[in-house]
Amino acid sequence: MAELRVVGQGRPVKDAYAKVTGQIQYTGDMKFQGMLYGKLILSDRAHARVVSIDASEALKLPGVEAVVTCFDVPEKPFNTELRFYDHDIPKTEQIFHRVSRHVGDRIGAVAARDLPTAEKALTLIKVEYEDLPAVFDVREAIQEGAPQIHEGIPNAIREIKVSRGDLEAGFAEADLIFEDEYETPIIAQMAMENHVSTALYDHNGKLTVYTSTQNIFAVRNLLSYALDLPMTRVRVVKPPLGGAFGSKIPMVLEAPAAVLAMKTGKPVKVELKRKENFVATRTRHGSVVRLKTGVKKDGTLVAQEIDVLLNTGAYVSSGLNVGMAMSHKGFKPYKVPNLSFRAVPVLTNLPNAGAMRGYGSPQLFAAQQMQFNKIVRALGIDMTEFQLKNLVVPEAETLASVGNPRPVDCVEKGMEMFDWERRVQEAASQDPAARIRRGVGMAVGCHGNGVFGAHRDFISMILKMNEDGTFHLLTPSHDMGNGLPTAEIMVVAEVLGILPEDVETYETDTDVTPWNLGDYSSRGVFVCCNAARKAAEAMRDKLLSLAAMMWETDGSQVSLGTDKEILCADGRKATFTDVILYAHRDRQEDVVVEASYANEAGRTSYGAHFVDLEVDLDTGKVKVNDYVAVHDVGAAINLQSLEGQLEGGIHMGLGYALTEEMTFDEKGAMTNANLKRYQMLKAGDMPEIRIAFIEEGEEPGPYGAKSIGECATVPSGPAVANAVANALNMDVYKIPLRPERILELLGK
Repeated sequence: MAELRVVGQGRPVKDAYAKVTGQIQYTGDMKFQGMLYGKLILSDRAHARVVSIDASEALKLPGVEAVVTCFDVPEKPFNTELRFYDHDIPKTEQIFHRVSRHVGDRIGAVAARDLPTAEKALTLIKVEYEDLPAVFDVREAIQEGAPQIHEGIPNAIREIKVSRGDLEAGFAEADLIFEDEYETPIIAQMAMENHVSTALYDHNGKLTVYTSTQNIFAVRNLLSYALDLPMTRVRVVKPPLGGAFGSKIPMVLEAPAAVLAMKTGKPVKVELKRKENFVATRTRHGSVVRLKTGVKKDGTLVAQEIDVLLNTGAYVSSGLNVGMAMSHKGFKPYKVPNLSFRAVPVLTNLPNAGAMRGYGSPQLFAAQQMQFNKIVRALGIDMTEFQLKNLVVPEAETLASVGNPRPVDCVEKGMEMFDWERRVQEAASQDPAARIRRGVGMAVGCHGNGVFGAHRDFISMILKMNEDGTFHLLTPSHDMGNGLPTAEIMVVAEVLGILPEDVETYETDTDVTPWNLGDYSSRGVFVCCNAARKAAEAMRDKLLSLAAMMWETDGSQVSLGTDKEILCADGRKATFTDVILYAHRDRQEDVVVEASYANEAGRTSYGAHFVDLEVDLDTGKVKVNDYVAVHDVGAAINLQSLEGQLEGGIHMGLGYALTEEMTFDEKGAMTNANLKRYQMLKAGDMPEIRIAFIEEGEEPGPYGAKSIGECATVPSGPAVANAVANALNMDVYKIPLRPERILELLGK
């Protein structure tokens, strides 16, 4: 990395100043002449057939311009998690549903000239239901005789199985076998920006949708299909995005906004409130994870059986995708010779589950690492000793190649930074009668880079040069606040020997930018930055070729200099401006290149987290005092972005372990659908966080880089849960560890 000028340095995201000064325009800030405001008609029943919807009183309200219900749109099923045109996944969703399958299901929408009028119109709409039996618990949903959520699709949608070795022989070899069941909660992604979409339908029959999304091309596919429009008549644009964390991969509000715009002939904005965002978008899958693990007395893992029930909510959505993604991750971190994984996504009458940061990894590793903590306590060995004995190393043979895995380096570096041995000894010697109990804990987690082998994992970019030697990168990358286009700019600048300020981006517009699979699965740096590199290398080659033509010399005689210069072996020099003017004047061609990059391999990022905390035995409250996180990132592209991603991921993981959980009453209605009751951790709740990165390179990552965005949050939850378990001197099987749950564990 020493020879690199730009890559590996720290740099603010390119729109940071506009964001902090309030100058940036998010989708919710955009206004169009004559724009109407849309609101969804959301069901208050967990499972019921919609018999009729009477909107007559609402339509009499001055300012109401349209009401569209489930009876006004074709019953045309699709799956909102579609990734590409011919993606074959079960289709259980529609624009509006004639059967409500969860409280908050959308059954229609209203458009009015202002938001208060639209909200008042909702109160005047009368819905008649025929109630149906409902089921909310995944264990109950798979029992014989349970209410069926969808005709023709069992509640236990499909088994996902992967294995290696001989499980029976492995358990026969074990000295001890541990069998346990763990539960993780349904939680919300909680992006700062709620979901919002604005649709325009013009006099030429063209639909344009500005929307907070992570996948413009998938949304275009779905709108084209659902509304019977050719793709030339559908344009999807992503303005600046105020966070996503997976919740904005699927099509959520785009179709209702489009239907209202097509009916009224006016722009329509549909924006959810926080309460609606909880129940009418997506959640993280709740899970029940059963683990059977066989170990030797020295802690060597010999066999493990993983069995997962995923609560996918009312629609198939991404349930199968999450289960399949989870299946791969169980095989990546440990040298377990005999390993079996089974997952079953289960339909229930709860809000639709979907993608959330980690895509199955947080559930799997929460359970696995909590059981490992139980195992080492039973064996009387240290957790770090257990980890170092079993974690994969670069030479390890695993089910699938994991490239250059460095989890051992992460643990060793973390132990040093955290002063692990001293803290463990101090916690062990504390007064057992003290009201405040100190606990230290750690956990390891991993996550993949891209979707190699699962989907068509590629992206295309266009790079064009301006007459002054500056560049525009047309990128279909979705910046979610994580600064991906900034990293792409840094890569282009590195290749061309220019400053990042010499590159501007135009992003995510289906009419202008080339195709992209979408931004998720931690493919930003690993895949998208490789495309930026390939485009920059194509531009470099084009500039050198044009210079050789201009000088009438062999291409081997020209090379790239610095400061927008091209050098000839005979001493001649030319600026980038000289070259583009030659191309325009003498060849009458522009200096533009296109490059597509397809992911070449599946690779894995790793992290080890260490926690020092206190538990108040009288109140059950937990205070995290110190936190160390070390991650294997291959190499840094933008060091400042890496640090921010890791700190944000830790915040999310702490909430997963300690406070966040969507709770529901006996009728399936969410009981804590506001920020006060949901209890996200505030800035003042966060501990001191110390971080480090292992940079040993990863092929084929750009400059050796791999992802951190999702992996950042994976070890955090179990590290905290293990520290709490150690403080209480008992095993933990369920998160979050809210004060009332801790008091329950203590018998108080």
